[in-house]
Amino acid sequence: MTFNGTWKVERNDNYEKFMEQMGVNLVKRKLAAHDNLQITVQQTGDSFHVKETSTFRTLEIDFTSGVTFEYSLADGTEVKGSWTLEGETLKGSFTRKDNGKVLTTTRTVQGDELTQSYNYEGVDAKRFYKRS
Repeated sequence: MTFNGTWKVERNDNYEKFMEQMGVNLVKRKLAAHDNLQITVQQTGDSFHVKETSTFRTLEIDFTSGVTFEYSLADGTEVKGSWTLEGETLKGSFTRKDNGKVLTTTRTVQGDELTQSYNYEGVDAKRFYKRS
């Protein structure tokens, strides 16, 4: 299972601009850029258990590939959508409950690096994690 393991964020690319496009206020953007996010993934077939631990919160979620669920982003934004496992890529599409706009994201693994890419309203960003 490609995604299994614990992943710690190492760097970001355009993440603050992405958060600004999402409507995250300046203070939260500055804090989020240094959130020390760690993601632990346990994959069994199409089912995933993910634990997100950061400076600000710890959250555990369970989801199945292709099955819609509700989720609250770190800034409190409520979304509904799903992750779909396509080969070695997790693709997510989540619709915001407040404005109906769609956030898309992918997670891929190469060696000991996990890359999460985001797109919201034409702004792209990436977060890079190392397996710990």
